This record gives sequence, structure tokens and C-alpha cells, in this order.
Amino acid sequence: MLHRSLGHSGLDVSVIALGSWQTYERIPREQGAAVLNEARAAGIDFLEVARYNDMTGTAPIPTGYSEVVFGEVFRASDYGRDEVTIAGKLWWEFWPEQDAAQELDASLERTGLDHLDFIYSDPPPAELPLEEVVAQIGALLAAGRARAWGIVNWQADRLAEAGRIARAQGVPTPCAAQLPYSLVSRDWVEGQAMVDALQACEASVVASYTLAGGILTGKYADGAAQGRMAGELGDERWRPARAAAQALRERAAELGATPAQLALAFALSNPDTATVLCGATRPEQVADNAAAADLLARLDTHQIARLRGIGA
Repeated sequence: MLHRSLGHSGLDVSVIALGSWQTYERIPREQGAAVLNEARAAGIDFLEVARYNDMTGTAPIPTGYSEVVFGEVFRASDYGRDEVTIAGKLWWEFWPEQDAAQELDASLERTGLDHLDFIYSDPPPAELPLEEVVAQIGALLAAGRARAWGIVNWQADRLAEAGRIARAQGVPTPCAAQLPYSLVSRDWVEGQAMVDALQACEASVVASYTLAGGILTGKYADGAAQGRMAGELGDERWRPARAAAQALRERAAELGATPAQLALAFALSNPDTATVLCGATRPEQVADNAAAADLLARLDTHQIARLRGIGA
């Protein structure tokens, strides 16, 4: 598995990362462990865990059960803790009653992990000064509770501001920005303001939502597939993704690849991208996604240009 540097952090991570959003609590534990084992076999060593509210109506706690289950399936997998980079998130949802250190403590307790390697910050509430956000995260880094930090879905001006504040405080700048990035959603990553902010912070992109909710895999093409986007395909805003999915199917057939692999290869073709975050509920999905790295390696300049033309 190809690895790239996660910004200036000194962390080298696999170019395919495995997320946990709405995943492990919805499938049997042994299936979750099988997914992780397939990721390990494929060379994926960047995992993400996140606390979110229960959406199944069956969890024993209203929020954070996702972390509990992640910890269970991780311990049941073949991964050793020291062979994988695990990222978590600060949501600031219970601030000011709960600061960053307390939120991290609660996440570690639920997962059963003794530390996280990387911390993302969700956009903080408007009443929480960015100076305080940076200071609290800086204290976690100084205490050795994580090695580096990044942001999730911040606008470019806020990322640039965080970088300026971090330098003024003597805190490491955010080294990664997790942002939606796909053939049909490029502006957030490729816009000049974000390019400049990333460069100023010496940060990389962690590409998310690269398959446009699964539409770009082509699984909805015949209208038979079930999934979270099945009821939304008639919405006009998804028309570009539907059209791109058809073009991807045609190009994938020519290359002996899958549409999903091509869609992931697009995100990886951007040198600012360190890794692409994927979800999977079956081991076969992990293997298919992991093959995107090999696909990218065999695409020449002309083929990449043709790929970038889809959905442009």
C-alpha cells in the first residue's frame, strides 16, 4: 500500500484510510472484525473513530456507542495498537461544560484505547474563540496525548486563521484538512483560498465523501440498489453525480477497474491529498477500495486527464 506524509506531522499514512461512520454498530461484531482484518491485510494503517449520536434506536447510550463498538471490533481484529494510526474527533458539542481534554478522556474511556495518534477538530461553536480552540489542542499535543491535529470541514479562511494563531502560540499548525472531495465536488479542495491555506499550514487533504454517498460506484444505476441515497436520486442536485457515475462505468470497463476505484484514484491524483477516507461494511468493499492505489500507479498522464474530465 502506498503511503504519503500527513502534512508536516511526520506521520506517514496509507493512501486509503478506513472510517467508522455509521458502520460497526450496524453489523455483527465478527463482521466488523473481518472488515478490519481485510484492511490490515491490504496495508491500510490509518483508521478513524468518531463519536456520534445513536441513529438505530437500539444503543444503550444516546451518544458515543459508535466508539464503544469500534473498540470492541478493533480488539477482536488482528491489528496491534502500535502498527496503526488512529484518529478521533473533537466535536465541542458539550462545551463549555466539557473542554477538549475532557471530551478526549470520554472518547478514550468508551473506546478502551489508551491514546489517539491524531485529533481532528470539527468547526467549533461561534461563541468559542479560535484562540481557545488552538490553545486547548496545543495543550493535548504538549502532553503527548496526540501527535498532531487537523480540521474537519472548516472554510479556508478559518483554517488559515488557525494556522496564524498556532504559530503565534507556539503550537503546531493543523497538518491535515478532512474535506469533501470528489469528481463532482471539487471547489472546497481545489479553490485557491483553500490551496493557499493548506500551503500556509503545510497541511494535506484527507478526502471524504469521495463516492458521493455511493452514487459514483454506479450501484444505483438500475434503480434496484438499496442505500442511504436511494430515496434522493430524483433530487436535481444529484444529477451531476448520476451522469458522472455512468461515465465512470464506461471508463472502468475500459481499464478493467471498478467505478469506485476510479473515483478514489481521482482524489489521490491530487498531490495535496494524503489519503482518502472510505467506509466499508464488508471485507470485499475494503479490498476493492484498496485497489484504487494500484490503479492510480498504472494510470498515465493522459488517462488521469481523461479521468479528471469526468464530472468537471
